Order: sequence, then structure tokens, then C-alpha cells
Amino acid sequence: MQENNLTTVTEFFILGFQTSYHLRIFLFCLFFIIYCVTISGNLLIIALVSTSKILHSPLYFFISQLSISDILVISDIVPNLLNLLMNNGGTITVSECITQFYFFCASEGFECFLLAVMSYDRYVAICNPLRYSSIMTNGYCLILSITCWVYGFSITLIYISKMTDLIFCGSNTIDYLFCDILVLLELSCSDIFIIQLEMYVLAILTVIIPTSFIVVSYIYIVWSVLNISSSTGRQKAFSTCSSHLTVVSIFYWTMFSVYVVPTKDQSSTISKVLSLLYTVFTPFINPIIYSLRNKDIKKAVQDTLHKRLIW
Repeated sequence: MQENNLTTVTEFFILGFQTSYHLRIFLFCLFFIIYCVTISGNLLIIALVSTSKILHSPLYFFISQLSISDILVISDIVPNLLNLLMNNGGTITVSECITQFYFFCASEGFECFLLAVMSYDRYVAICNPLRYSSIMTNGYCLILSITCWVYGFSITLIYISKMTDLIFCGSNTIDYLFCDILVLLELSCSDIFIIQLEMYVLAILTVIIPTSFIVVSYIYIVWSVLNISSSTGRQKAFSTCSSHLTVVSIFYWTMFSVYVVPTKDQSSTISKVLSLLYTVFTPFINPIIYSLRNKDIKKAVQDTLHKRLIW
């Protein structure tokens, strides 16, 4: 799948996993099951938060927003990945490729902001418990959520406005699982200095600042918890943050493993596997973390099942 150097590329051929037929069928079944479980799990959380009165609180409202983001991320990547596995690769137009990257990047950017907002929610709940209900009102939570969505999808437009001007020539083969910024820049014949500069600036806005905010929030949280005289009170306070901390750790660990850790010495297969960590594994594990480690969600599920059985 090679193009002449003087010919502008209008579509890419994404390789996906170039392996035996039987292994590709196994991977297809595996990712299909993960996709179905992820969609079902996140939709269940959204439905429970919307219908169960015990989950009508700021924390669970933000969890439902996280579920929406997870659905967007995995739906943007996995259906096309399943097609690549069935056909041992596949073509995608340049505009479709940039569109896929936009929704992926926008959803990930939203999640960065949302995790910072969730850390602020935990900070208010633990450090200012008496003022929690007056600060984290329904209206304020809605404003915070809308702001995260707007920031995530609008900041990514800065990328897209420049990427649409890129010219692709030479090879049109993408040895990856989806359209990511790094592989697209490698195939571009245009000057990519401005886009690379934007990458660093936007990384500060969407990753560094939210991460710093989360760290500072938890410094105050830990300090407040350590000042609680009762060991039972300390344990209860920490338990309210455990799920959020787990999600934050998984999200940033998988992201940094791909974009921060040097990848020059990594094989393409390792890079593809690492990319699955934040595109497939993270959306899959998030609802499991919140359902297994949260008594309120367990109770909401039990109450819902009990009402169904009675009905």
C-alpha cells in the first residue's frame, strides 16, 4: 500500500494486528465481549444514577459523566478495530481518520478535566463537610460538568484546525490500531513544528494543570484525614476517595506509558498493546471499580432488582 511521493494521500490503510487468522478471531471475540460489557456496565451506572434516589449526589453525577466519556472513547476505537481484525487491516479516508482522532482526543481531554473536578468534590466533602451541600449544589455541578465538556471538545479543535491543513504523501500505511496524532505526524509531508508546539501547550492545559490540581487536592485531603482523631473516621474518609484514586491512577498510568515513556526502542506490537490500555482497558475497568468498591451502587442495583422481581 504505497503511494508515489508526488501523490497526495486521500486514504490510509490501517494494519491493526498483523497475525494469524485464528489469533485475530480470538482477539475479535475478546474485544467484542469487552466492548459489550463496557457499554452495558457504563449504561447501567448512568441508568442507576438517573433513577435511584440514593445516588442523587454530586459524586455519582460526576461518575455518570465519566461513564458517558468511557462509552465515547471505546465506541470511537473498538468497532473499527473489530473491522480491522476481521479483514486483516482496512482503509479509512483522511477526513474519517482526523474525525476519529478528534472524538478520541476530546473525550480524553474531558476526562482529564472531570477527574480534577471529582478531586475537588472529594476535597470539599472531606475538608469542608459542613459546607458541602451549599457548595456542591445541583446547578454548580451541572456548570462544572458542562465546562469540562466544552473545554475538552473545544481545546481539541485547535489540533484539528491545523491537522486539516496537513498534506500526506508517500506511504499511506498506518502500523497502528487507530488514528493517533503521533502516527499521523510521521506520515505528513508538511511542516509539523506548529502542531508539535501546540501539543506541548495543550498538554500543559489538559494534563499537567489538572494533574497538579488533583495532587494538591489530595494533599489537603490527606492532611485533613490525618487530623481526624477517630481511626474509624479516618478509614471512612479514605474509603470515599479510594475509587476515585484508583481511576485516576489507572488513567494517568496508561496515558503516560504511551505518550511520556520513550517508545523508540519499542516494537510496533508493544506500542499497540500499550494503546489498548487507555482506549479499551480503562473504559472497561472504570465501571467495575465503582460497582465493586461502592456500597451505594451495590444497594441501588439490589433495590432495582428487588423492585423488578416484585413487579
